[in-house]
Amino acid sequence: MRTLTLTFIGVLLVVTLAAAQATQPSAPAPAAVPKAPATPEQAQSAVEPQGFTYHPEGRRDPFVSLLRRGSDASTSGPKTAGLAGLGTAEVSLRGTLVSRGAYVGILQGVDSKNYIVRAGDKLLDGTIRSIAADSMVILQQVNDPLSLEKQREVRKLLRQTEEAK
Repeated sequence: MRTLTLTFIGVLLVVTLAAAQATQPSAPAPAAVPKAPATPEQAQSAVEPQGFTYHPEGRRDPFVSLLRRGSDASTSGPKTAGLAGLGTAEVSLRGTLVSRGAYVGILQGVDSKNYIVRAGDKLLDGTIRSIAADSMVILQQVNDPLSLEKQREVRKLLRQTEEAK
């Protein structure tokens, strides 16, 4: 009985291997050589997969970095020259002085230029709210769709210590 079972399994194995070899092609098919697209529209369609579109439908885009949320006003479009083209994070308070009974601030931007500012002057993402003898308060517009607050106060100190940074 055992020899009959082993013989049957052997015959079945040989038949299966023969059928598998018969279905495989004897020589590999030549690889298709891609033709160069004749027009830029054909080149664009060759790069993009056909029939795929992304519909977020209220979900976040998985290809947008989570480290930089929201749209950054300083990166969209060409920057305005001068103080109106600098964001709150791009300026530092270098000095204050009294002019006509009110404090005036001296700001230095990332462009290494100095600007004289008064309360009410506008930056790229905010407005200078007040200037004191040793600090300045900027009312910054928050441009993050996930944030509950739309404005926040940013305090720039005249002499920042290492602990404040």
